[in-house]
Amino acid sequence: MKNIFKPARKLHKWLGYLLALQILAWLLGGLIMSAIPLEKVHGKHLATRTLNNSFTQADYIASLDYIASQVANPTQIIFESFLTTPIITVKNKDEQQSFNGITGRPFEPPTKIQITANAKAHLLIHAQPVSTLLLKQGTREVGYKSNIWQVQFDDTFNTTLYLSANNGKVVTVRSTLWRIFDFFWMLHIMDYDEREDFNNPLLISFAATSVLFCLSGILLLVQNIRRKRFIRVKSKSKSK
Repeated sequence: MKNIFKPARKLHKWLGYLLALQILAWLLGGLIMSAIPLEKVHGKHLATRTLNNSFTQADYIASLDYIASQVANPTQIIFESFLTTPIITVKNKDEQQSFNGITGRPFEPPTKIQITANAKAHLLIHAQPVSTLLLKQGTREVGYKSNIWQVQFDDTFNTTLYLSANNGKVVTVRSTLWRIFDFFWMLHIMDYDEREDFNNPLLISFAATSVLFCLSGILLLVQNIRRKRFIRVKSKSKSK
């Protein structure tokens, strides 16, 4: 049994050198991610993703039969609004199309001015837009979605709303809190690219190494307990 303690001590020491920074990242990341409420990470206190429809059924004067006929095998019809325009959205299993609820014509993609106004309407804080950009492909923080508007505001949290270029709907809300959370999530799962793969080989390797670190530590703890017991017994025998 004694022969195993010396290599265990060396193994524990070198594993500690290898794992020190990552274990710190895991612990710090766990603290940060548990300290920030998820609703704040998702920006629910900064902006709402949907607005109450201010229009009544009587405001949708376009022919519903005509609109429904424009979509193959419709499965759902939704009465919505965009700024001051009533919208009728028709869905089937593959796609959805939006129409002007007054004229019945296909809903035209919103302009930059309309997108900015709509983003501001969804905002729950006092802030002003500082930039509105149409992205052919969005950044990673919006999942690389294509054909999307990015509206940034001047508040403390650098709130950013992403809206669909097709219908102006809010896709997601991002802020500094989300970016901090996302950074520590990246460190936590050790996926430094897409930050989504919780089963990547690097994480599995470090997790397995951490288990060895703990097992070697337990082994050294057993040695320490045995040593203290031996010293206690020896001191008692000498006192006699």
